[in-house]
Amino acid sequence: AGYLRRQAEEKTMPNRDLLSHPRRTLLKATGLLGGLFTLGAARAHHTESHFEDASTHRIVHQCNKADRDYLQNVLFSAGELLRKYGDDVEIVVGVFGQGIHLVGRRPKRAIPPELQQRASSLADYGVAFHACGNTMKSLGWTAEDLLPFAKVVPIGVDDIMLLQEQGFAYMSW
Repeated sequence: AGYLRRQAEEKTMPNRDLLSHPRRTLLKATGLLGGLFTLGAARAHHTESHFEDASTHRIVHQCNKADRDYLQNVLFSAGELLRKYGDDVEIVVGVFGQGIHLVGRRPKRAIPPELQQRASSLADYGVAFHACGNTMKSLGWTAEDLLPFAKVVPIGVDDIMLLQEQGFAYMSW
């Protein structure tokens, strides 16, 4: 009986449903904008910027391959940690060996531009990309050969070891 009464009321009453088409569109747009503002507030800390406050979570990802799927996994993992922990995570991606091509202006390996764009976007949100100076020397690269967000470290594996000594968890794919 309740179902039939609601059916009759819906036919005779004007549509005042909060989720009617124009209102639903407005609510979706508001939710999308709110999500963008929330994501904009999520920024990982760079190690060098920590003076008084330390993040609870700290991780260094090893990135030493130029394989598309491998790079997607590394970048996805970094993004997921950033989305989950926001300001309470420090993320470093140590690029060396073939992985350094991810941050190269003119990579010598086939790196899809969208992956370089994703890395750049993550860097905008505070993810640090440390490029191995030894690998750069072997390629004849200088800092000008890197994308602007990459930071050169003298020895990539040494950097990873030092970060672990500072309390960073180590992730290798």
